Amino acid sequence: MEPEPKRFRLVDPNRLRIFMERTGSGCSITVRALAAAAEVPHGTITHLLAGGVKTQPAEVAYAIADTIGVDHLTLWAPVGRSVPAEDDLPPHIAAAS
Repeated sequence: MEPEPKRFRLVDPNRLRIFMERTGSGCSITVRALAAAAEVPHGTITHLLAGGVKTQPAEVAYAIADTIGVDHLTLWAPVGRSVPAEDDLPPHIAAAS
């Protein structure tokens, strides 16, 4: 069994924005509320939404997904051989976003 990847790349900032507008509970969540619940600086969420930051450690990726009530793989792709940390996403990942 492979170990959990250490970093995840946000597949699409717009997807995060959409899930923030309607979380798994049916309510919306603000940047600051999401940041507080995920225990990250609010700038982290702001930069993810703006596309300035693309990756996060696994624990942050899981915390964000858990807070908004979605499976983490709907927002995040594990960084590795087929998903680069900062370059353009490969076509098979980009097509899914």
